[in-house]
Amino acid sequence: MKIPRPLHARRRTPSVTDEAIDKIQELIISRSWGPGDRLPKESELAAQLGLSRNSLREAVRALSQLRVLEVRQGDGTYVTSLEPELLLESTSFVSHLLVGESALELFEVRRLLEGAAAALAAARIDPAGKEELGQKLEKMMESKTVEELVEADVAFHAVIARATGNTFLTSLLASLSSRTLRARMWRAREVDNAFDVTRDEHRRIVEAVVNGDPELARAAAMAHIASGERWLRSQLAESPAPAEVST
Repeated sequence: MKIPRPLHARRRTPSVTDEAIDKIQELIISRSWGPGDRLPKESELAAQLGLSRNSLREAVRALSQLRVLEVRQGDGTYVTSLEPELLLESTSFVSHLLVGESALELFEVRRLLEGAAAALAAARIDPAGKEELGQKLEKMMESKTVEELVEADVAFHAVIARATGNTFLTSLLASLSSRTLRARMWRAREVDNAFDVTRDEHRRIVEAVVNGDPELARAAAMAHIASGERWLRSQLAESPAPAEVST
């Protein structure tokens, strides 16, 4: 699997920096370097890879931004833990900038992923997870403000994601979630009605997950995300200006 490059690197002709990134990537993929390993000194590595030191610096800088490498001042450059949560941080930043049709596409992705997560959770969740999920739903029911509802909503979906036992899926879903954007959506809707609707949607997800029904859980989760998707479509239809959305 290729390590994604910054967007600007994908839109131009491949350069010596791209070549440097590819060579470092291959060393990680081939397991010549693993999580936590220290890279050779700059001069040694540049000679080993057949690169100029400037190209190597640019590659290291780019991979540091993607959290693949970590530069420790006075100590050297290391491969990070390469944990999904770390590598997907840039996805979280980019997803919050999407507007218009791009935001709708993001909703479609999240609808599929949340459905898959709920189905897996229904099959894998343990008694402690069920109890925690019920507690998050109760907090959602007790929410009086948009901020309280959003906090409970994010926590609720985090429990579902963790119950899948899939760290990559958990991290990916977290990267597509935003408290700020959720709050903007709820403030833009009729708050009382929105509260009732979202509470009911989450209650259906809990019932399906706790009862161990993967397909019902999938359907309930997808329906929940679809309601936000419908709202965004209506906003885009009413105004040509980019709408502020929740993901």
